[in-house]
Amino acid sequence: MSRIKNAFTKLPIHHKTLLLIGLLMMISFAFYVSVLGYVFGIYDRQIYEKSSQVLNMSSVGIENQLREISNLSFKVMSDEPLQQYLLQLDKAESGYEQNGLRKKITNRLVAYAGSEKYVYSMIFIDNDNNIMAAGNREGISESKQRELVALAQQYSGSNAWYTGGDQQARLLSVRQVKSFTGGAFTLEKLGTLVIRVRLDRIVQDQMQHPAEDSQLLITDGREVIYPTESTVSKSEIESELKRTQPYGIAMFEQGRNFVARAHSSYTDWVYLYMTPFDQMFKQIQFVKQLVTVIFIMIFLAALVFGAKFSRSITQPIAQLIKKMRNIEKGDLDKLEEAALGNVPVSSQNEVGLLHRTFKMMVQRIRELIDENYAKQLVIRETELKALQAQINPHFLYNTLESINWLAKVQKQHQISEMVEALGFLLRSSVNMSEKWITLERELDIVRSYVTIQHTRFEERLDFDMDIAPEVGTARIPKLTLQPLVENAIHYALEPSIEPCRIRIRARADGDNVVIEVEDDGPGMTPEFLEQLQEGRIQTRGQGIGLSNIKERIRLTFGDEGEMIMSSNPGSGTVVSIRIPWIREDDDDVQSDARR
Repeated sequence: MSRIKNAFTKLPIHHKTLLLIGLLMMISFAFYVSVLGYVFGIYDRQIYEKSSQVLNMSSVGIENQLREISNLSFKVMSDEPLQQYLLQLDKAESGYEQNGLRKKITNRLVAYAGSEKYVYSMIFIDNDNNIMAAGNREGISESKQRELVALAQQYSGSNAWYTGGDQQARLLSVRQVKSFTGGAFTLEKLGTLVIRVRLDRIVQDQMQHPAEDSQLLITDGREVIYPTESTVSKSEIESELKRTQPYGIAMFEQGRNFVARAHSSYTDWVYLYMTPFDQMFKQIQFVKQLVTVIFIMIFLAALVFGAKFSRSITQPIAQLIKKMRNIEKGDLDKLEEAALGNVPVSSQNEVGLLHRTFKMMVQRIRELIDENYAKQLVIRETELKALQAQINPHFLYNTLESINWLAKVQKQHQISEMVEALGFLLRSSVNMSEKWITLERELDIVRSYVTIQHTRFEERLDFDMDIAPEVGTARIPKLTLQPLVENAIHYALEPSIEPCRIRIRARADGDNVVIEVEDDGPGMTPEFLEQLQEGRIQTRGQGIGLSNIKERIRLTFGDEGEMIMSSNPGSGTVVSIRIPWIREDDDDVQSDARR
């Protein structure tokens, strides 16, 4: 068993697919043969039950229609105008009056018979044996007429079924018509009503899905009621009626037939549903052979399509493996050519997606190679510019010192103060070796910036600071507060001609330091404030945006640091920063914050 398993494992996918398809089809075929025999065995039994069900449903439908005919005869008998005509006819003396009444009676019969699908004709026989007919008016012999009147008198007003009619209407509904007064029947006989029934139409309409070549036979035990011409002899019918089981195989003169039998409690008739047995099972045998041939064709088609399907999977994978091996050899100059060659037509299946992903990977590798090469060029160019830029700050500082010296000589103290503040601000900004400074040094940068802005705005700028002494040595990222003050000047001071107060407060809150930059400017609407915090509004200056400052704090301190802005129109703006308290000698905490 292990050898077979190892041999199967080593087979290529193509051969595995064909082997599995063949094995599955053979198992399916064996299962099909066993199940088919079992299913057709069940079918052989169920066909008997099905025939019996068809017979029962058909017989119920036929009897319901016969009940409708019986109700119709009662309706005609109890028709009030007809009752009046019959009473008058019985009392009429002149022939003229009798003829007029008979015509009226005929018209009433025509009114009823003309609207009934299963009525061949209606016949009324009065007490003088005169006949009034509606519909097809075939005559009735005197002997049959006397027989029908006697049958109607025997049932005394109830409906009676007469099965000895002619070829057109074998079945007759016979009822004695009696008079009634005020809804109460009397014993006065007015005549006999005969309805010739189209039994053939009833049977055709009520047969429930008859099988091919099957036929229904109705008998009252003595003779066949339907059909009018039967191929089954009386002896064969008598033999079938003696069977104890309700269905079975009967040998008739025309061959074997499956016969299902049902007895009617309403008419006391027997319904026989006969299906040619040999013809029925000949078709079943043909179906068995046809299904077997179709299964074999499906088996062969499955092998052919399975082979094509397997190759449609394995061939593109083999091509992809070949491309990967070429790349493995280091032939990077032909990456795009290897990726684009022989790509499957459909990119929606898994193999196509695999090729497309490989193509995108190769293109990305090429992009990374090009990007890395470009970065190396930029780094070299940056290093060169950095060497050149080392001269510029010294030249700038020397120039500012010269301006400061001239301002002092000329006793321009304001210019000297601005130059000194600008020089300090430039030194602090350009020197990138220090990323962390104390809060006191950050405030010195802010003071230098405010000194320059005082010269511009003079008394309109009201700036002060409220710093708790213990937090002066706390370490913060460089240039954290200066951009906030700059934004306060841009959004609070510049738009207004009124004086604006900008205040910086710093205090300790447990292990945190809370720094607030507050102004009493015009404030901002909640919508504008939201857009400003999300960076969707370009700042007026060239400085760092509020969203960038917030992002710096998040990247530096993680969830421990936060920046909150609050503002309302007409009530100013407050920017609050909460960061961990990193002391000047707390190197471990400072290292964690830097990470």
